[in-house]
Amino acid sequence: MAAHRRPLRRLGSGGTTARTAVTLTLAGAATAAGLGGTGNAAPEPTPAQVGATVDRLYREAEVATEKYNGAKEKAGATERRLEELRDEMARREDRLNATRETLGSVAAAQYRGGGLDPALQLVLSADPDRYLEGAAFVERAGSRQTAAVGRARAELREVARLRGAARVELASLTSRRAELERHRATVTGKLEAARRLLSRLTAEERARLGPGQDRATRAPGDREGLSASAEAPSPRAAAAVAYAYQKLGSPYVWGATGPDAFDCSGLTQAAYRAAGVSLPRTTYAQIGAGRGVPRSALLPGDLVFFYSGISHVGIYVGDGRMIHAPNPSAPVRLAPVDSMPFAGAARVV
Repeated sequence: MAAHRRPLRRLGSGGTTARTAVTLTLAGAATAAGLGGTGNAAPEPTPAQVGATVDRLYREAEVATEKYNGAKEKAGATERRLEELRDEMARREDRLNATRETLGSVAAAQYRGGGLDPALQLVLSADPDRYLEGAAFVERAGSRQTAAVGRARAELREVARLRGAARVELASLTSRRAELERHRATVTGKLEAARRLLSRLTAEERARLGPGQDRATRAPGDREGLSASAEAPSPRAAAAVAYAYQKLGSPYVWGATGPDAFDCSGLTQAAYRAAGVSLPRTTYAQIGAGRGVPRSALLPGDLVFFYSGISHVGIYVGDGRMIHAPNPSAPVRLAPVDSMPFAGAARVV
C-alpha cells in the first residue's frame, strides 16, 4: 500500500503550484463562460452572412414545402379512395338489407303456413282460389329463395372486403396526415428562423440582400408578356406565359396554388391549369410531366428547374429569364435563369 501513498505525497509537495494552476484554470473557465467580461463573445454576423444563412433556410424550407405538397396530394387521393369505398360499402349494405328483408318475408310465410298439410289448408281455406294461387307462388318462390340466399352471401363477402380495404386506406390516411404535420413543422420552423435573422437587420440592409436583377412588376404599357407569348411553341404554352405575367407581384405563400398567392410549383401548376393542362403538384413530379429540353433550346412556356434536389421551378419567358415565386421575402417576379443552379427543363406542350 505504501507504493500507492508515495505518489499522493509527491503531488501534495507542490501544493502552492497546484493551487496556482487550479486558480488559473478556474479563471480561464470564467473568462470563457463570459463571467469575466464580454471580450470573448461571438461577433455579430455581417449582413452578408445573415443573407447567406437566410437563403439556405429558404432553400431548406422549399425542399420541405415540396415534400409537404407531395404528401398533401397523396393524402387527398387516399381520402378520395376512402370515400369511394365508404359509398360503395353503403350501397352494398343497402342491397344486403333488401335481400335480408325478402328472405325474412319468405321465411315468415313458410313458418305461418308450414305446419298444415296442403290438402287440409285447401279444405279449411276461406278462399280456395286464393290459396291455390298462393301455393303456386310459394312453389315458384323456392328457386328464387335459393338465389336470394346466394346473393346475400355474395353481398356479405363484398361488404367484408370493402370494410377491410377501408381500414387499410384509413391507416394510410392517418400516416399521410402525420407526414403532413412533420413537413409543416419543418417548413414553419425554417421560415421562422429566417424571419428572426432578417429582423436583426435594418430595412436598408434587408433591401441590399434582395436580388437586384429581379423585377416584381411591369411598367404600364410593357409588352414583354405579349412578346413572350407570341414566341411560345404552342397556344397553351402562350396562355401559361400570359397567366404568369398577370401574376407578377403576387405574394409567395408556401403550399398555395393561387389565384392570389403561390409557392413555386403552385405558380407553374396554376399557369398551365389556366391553359387547360393538368400538371402534378410538386417540382420533382413536374419535371417528368413533359419532354426534356436542353438549356440552349428553351422556349417561352418551358418549365425550368433548379438545385440538385429539383426543389425549385419557374416558367421560362424568353431572353434568358423566367417568372417564378422565389420565397416569402419576395413576390412572384421576373429573374434571370442563371440566378440559381440550373437542374433541367421540360416542355409540357
